[in-house]
Parts: sequence; C-alpha cells; structure tokens
Amino acid sequence: MTDSPIELPESAGLASAGLPDAPEHADETLRDAGIDPDRLSISYLGEPKLQARAVPVPWAARLGTGFGLWVLLYLLLQFELEIPGWAHAPIALIIGLVVLQGACGALVTASERLAARLEWDHYAAGTVAEILSTLPELVVIGFLIPVSPLTAFVIALVTIYNNALVFSVYSYFLPKDQHGKYLMPQPITGAGTQILIAGAAIGLILGLVMMAMLFSEHPKKSFAAPDLLCIGFLMLGIFAVYLYKLLREYAKEEGRVSDTLELTDEQVEERRALVYARVHESSWLLIGGYLAVGVVGAALGGEQVAEFAQIAIQDLQMNHLVTALVLAGFAGMSEYVILWQSHRKGEYGIALANSFGGITQVMFMVLPFTLVAIGGYQAWVNPDHPELPLLFSFPNMLLLLFLFPMLFVLVELLEEDHTLGVLDTTIMVAIFLLLIALLLSYGAHA
Repeated sequence: MTDSPIELPESAGLASAGLPDAPEHADETLRDAGIDPDRLSISYLGEPKLQARAVPVPWAARLGTGFGLWVLLYLLLQFELEIPGWAHAPIALIIGLVVLQGACGALVTASERLAARLEWDHYAAGTVAEILSTLPELVVIGFLIPVSPLTAFVIALVTIYNNALVFSVYSYFLPKDQHGKYLMPQPITGAGTQILIAGAAIGLILGLVMMAMLFSEHPKKSFAAPDLLCIGFLMLGIFAVYLYKLLREYAKEEGRVSDTLELTDEQVEERRALVYARVHESSWLLIGGYLAVGVVGAALGGEQVAEFAQIAIQDLQMNHLVTALVLAGFAGMSEYVILWQSHRKGEYGIALANSFGGITQVMFMVLPFTLVAIGGYQAWVNPDHPELPLLFSFPNMLLLLFLFPMLFVLVELLEEDHTLGVLDTTIMVAIFLLLIALLLSYGAHA
C-alpha cells in the first residue's frame, strides 16, 4: 500500500491494465497479443464515500439495529411474555435477516481490509470476499438441521434456482454494446461454464438413481449418512479445483497483461494500490474485530431464522416445503446486496461475477456443506430424527432433476460469451416458474 493519495480512474472497468496514465495505444497492443481489453476484470474494493471511515455506517447501523431488536426480544422472552406464534415467527425472521445482513457486511469489510493489509491481487481478494459472504448462509443451515434437516436440504437446492434466476434477469439489464451484447469476464465463460456442466450432470445422475431405486424392487429408498458424506465431499473437491483453476486463470491474465504492456514494477504496484484506494487502512485488531462481529452476527441471525422455521413447522403446522421456499427467498440476500452495491457504483463486471458466483458457490459449497452436515448429524448426533433419513421423495427428485435443464440451458445461452437477451431471460424464468408450480402443486403433499 502506498501512503500517497491515489486517484481512481473514472471508469471502474478501464481497459488499459487499470492504470489511469496508460498510453492511448495500450488497448490495441493488448488486442494484438490476443487479449480482449473489454473483458479485463479490474475490481476496485470498498466504497468511495466510506474511504475515510474506520467503521462503515450502512452495515454497522443494520447490525446495531438487529442486535438491539434481538436483545429486546430476548428480554421479553426472559420475562415470560406470551408472544403468539403467528407474531413470534415473522419477528424472529425479520430480526434474523437484519442481523445476517449486517454480519455479511462485517465479513466483507474484514476480507477487504485483510486483503489490503496483505496486498493481495484483486482477483484473490474478490474470491475471498465472495466466500466469506456465504458464511451466514452456512450458519443458517447449521442451525436449521436440528430443527428440520429436510427444510435445510430444500433451501440449499432452491437457492441455486433463485440465484440462477437473479443472474438471468440481472444480465438482461446490463448495458449492451452496439451488437446488443455485454461481454462477460473470461473466467466465467471458461471455468464457470465447466462448473455449471458439472452441477447439471450431478443433479441428473442423483435424480435418475433415486428414480431407478424408488420405482424398482431395490430396497434402498433413502439417503444413508455415508451417501450424503461421500456426495458432499466429492462436490467440495470439485469446488476446490474450480477455485484453483479460477485463480490460476486470473493470475495468467494478469501476467500476460503485464508482459504485453511491459509494465514496470512500480506500475504493477500502482495497479494493485488502485484496487484498495477506497479501502480504509486498518490494524490487525480492527480486522479481527470485524471478523468476530461477523461470526457472532451470523450465529445470532442464524439462530433467529431457525427459530422462525421451528415455530412455522411445529407450532403453525406450515408445510416444510413451503417454509423452505419462504426461507430460500431470503437465503441469498447477502449476495443480492453486494450485487446491488456493485451495480450502483457502475462496477458491472463485479456485480455480474458476484451473481454468477451465487450459483456456483451455493451449488458446490453451500449444498455439499448441507449434505455433509446432515450426514454427520444423522450418523453421530440424532439418527432417530423424524425427518431422517432423507427419502427419495417426489420433491427431492424434482429439485435434483431440474438442476440439469436449468444449468444446461444457462450454459447453452452463455455459449457466445455474452449475457442473456430477452428471449434467454424469458426461458430461464419459465423453467423456474414451472419448477415452483410443480413443487407447490404436487410436492407439498408428497
């Protein structure tokens, strides 16, 4: 990090290697070397108006409000105030969501300032921030499993469809070039499409195996704990290789740009410093404090969301599938907030990568975590839970089988390296609505 003030380029997507003083012919030099300058993803972390603030106000205010409401509800319950279930459930959900949003902001801020302190490259910093932003979702899943393992399983799967829909709709509204396209960063069209194909194949294989066993004389009609553990760890292994390839491709791109433009060591350092020009320099103690606040907030928020699920299912007799659909609508709120913030700053590439990451991370991090956690809970904690083992039921098969058309169609629509048009988005919305209609019409009573 440099101590001198650094002016950011006016465009967050400046092609000329992200340097405001790059020569005018830099773009042509990159093109001659086979590098498309319009697809270089230069991430600028932080908010300009919050650069001088040690504590960012927006998420801190949300987190403080959420903590205050949590304390108030805790005191009311300690004094044995009777709160009817129809009121307690939405109150717990609102408090949980507010706290989780603040916790997500704390974790993202911690990751940005940690990256600035360690002077990571922008692609590594962005990857760590995206992974940390899913921690609240993992905590929610962890609290939900003892209450309703089936609800946790359905939430993880439905969130994949929700994020695919958000990606489809958002990409349609991005600014287009003269050909009606918005070129996507190459890591998305490279490793990203490969991971989508893997997700589609895994969903299809699991769904077909479940169907074959259920509609035959095979004695196996449910997932045993070792099944869930093996599938979960296999998917986590795929995700680890995906991250490795993603970071390696970003690093190769960075190296090619530096070599092509013959950047000096000072220019490379300047480019890295520009990434963190909006990030407030923080001490290790403050960074650790942000991480601790984020983890505590995720725990408190997750506990309140689980409280909502318990009241809705046990006291209000709400169907677990309907409860899961309600919670899944809010499960990806942290990613949606980051997407909106990036879009508002004009950093469309970051917003697009975040919305796409919402699909891959839930498919290959949140879902396998859910499978492993349910498997461990089933094997060593409470094997007699009434919802265990997970059955090869109609809703479960439908959710897994529909991964193939949803993800495969998304891969096909992204084949030309650009975002979706009106017909593409309409197709994705139609597939999503068909799945929800089938689940609500026939799955809730299965």
